[in-house]
Amino acid sequence: MTEAAEAYVTQLSAVRRLSPATVRAYAADLRDLAAVTGDAELTDVDLEMLRDWLWRATERGDARTTIARRTASVRGFFAWAHDEGLIGADPSLRLVAPKRGRTLPKVATATTLDGVLSAATERAADGDVIALRDAAVLELLYAAALRVAELCSADVDDLDRTRRTIRVTGKGSKERIVPFGAPAALALENYLARARPALVARGAGTPALFVGARGGRLGTRAAYDVVSRALAPAVGADTVGPHALRHSAATHLLDGGADLRTVQELLGHASLGTTQIYTHVSTEKLTAAYRLAHPRA
Repeated sequence: MTEAAEAYVTQLSAVRRLSPATVRAYAADLRDLAAVTGDAELTDVDLEMLRDWLWRATERGDARTTIARRTASVRGFFAWAHDEGLIGADPSLRLVAPKRGRTLPKVATATTLDGVLSAATERAADGDVIALRDAAVLELLYAAALRVAELCSADVDDLDRTRRTIRVTGKGSKERIVPFGAPAALALENYLARARPALVARGAGTPALFVGARGGRLGTRAAYDVVSRALAPAVGADTVGPHALRHSAATHLLDGGADLRTVQELLGHASLGTTQIYTHVSTEKLTAAYRLAHPRA
């Protein structure tokens, strides 16, 4: 089973071109399944074994979203194994994932983010190279509603400073061109002129747009920390990552009158249904305002 799982994971990455994070999660799920089934051959794994595996995860306290992903992992794996002729029947066909609870994304108000970004700009005013970089990271993540992996994988050549756009590669290796506004453009100009050359000089040279303290490409973990340090005091959470900026940008666009299809294109969502979560966030805001203001609410 371990050998088959490794072949499947390779196919996910090389053929289906799933994101590295998704591939790692699926691989971890299959390793966990192999540990539970022990010495059982792939052909010996049945529905009861799979249900027992999911039950153990439930008893461990895993979230419903994690259980749902684990279900998707094994169903995809056994469907592939059946198609490849490794098993005669797919034992996962009747494996049912729990329904996912709807969790609205964490969204900061426009006023809150204005304060966060202004504070980042003030910290960068003395010319500290890390502060200049962090201000540009925050501005661009919010202005272009980027995923953190998209920001960290972008190169200088992907930036069009004249048109104020950036080319990014999203999930499924899909490229898109995303616009950004004047504040982000100013932060980027300051970073590129006053900070990036000094940071690049610390390493062996990199085409990366955003550079880490040691001169290499800025990692997603480091970018996460940049956002968390900036947002947590203002939003009031211990851990607030880069996706909070993306969620906030999408919601603020809809609140400002952007249509759902435009927001879908900006975010790089393959399905409009994925983007519709932000309409629920906006509806929550509308409902709250209605209850406060309407005389017959």
